[in-house]
Amino acid sequence: MDGNFAFSRNPAHTGSGAMIEIRFHGRGGQGAVVAAKILADAFFREGKHVQSFPAFGVERRGAPVTAFTRIDHAPILIRCNIYQPDIVVVLDPTILNETDVTGGLKQGGMIILNAPRKETGIQRLEQFLVATVDATAIAVRHGLGTNTNPIVNTAILGSFARATGVVGIESVLASIREGVPKGPEENAAAAREAYEHTQELTTISEKR
Repeated sequence: MDGNFAFSRNPAHTGSGAMIEIRFHGRGGQGAVVAAKILADAFFREGKHVQSFPAFGVERRGAPVTAFTRIDHAPILIRCNIYQPDIVVVLDPTILNETDVTGGLKQGGMIILNAPRKETGIQRLEQFLVATVDATAIAVRHGLGTNTNPIVNTAILGSFARATGVVGIESVLASIREGVPKGPEENAAAAREAYEHTQELTTISEKR
């Protein structure tokens, strides 16, 4: 698979003056907040200004969690939640039934979705670019979390690097090795596998 996914070919997302805003949706215990921080660190390694923070609230295991990352070539002066993201990262596909993850997502934006199958069949995603990876299966193979509660955050970051093309996989791997509380090599291997197995979907509307 080549790296020229449609999102990374869009000059609006790669131009020198473009801030990139990323919103993570996951559940407590999956590592969405840590993923947002690690991704910010990966961009920082590449000379970008970064900002990363969770939505206010208590993270309970299994409860929906939202986190944010901003990236820019210039200092970031705004301090608020991200309401119109360029990219949405979904760590748990069941959240699609509870939360409008596409709310505010910009036209031409991308969704990185942890999903076991290439075809999602979710009509709400038809306006956007969608990339999928089975981060759950990858996390289980690398012993991240348990079979019933896998920790998918580092795998989804490998998929992010592949699908968007806006950050290098080596930067992501270096940040994972330094940023995870345990199992740095297992987490890095999961990210690498996810990078290699990410699939970009044509939108549902394009198939009609």
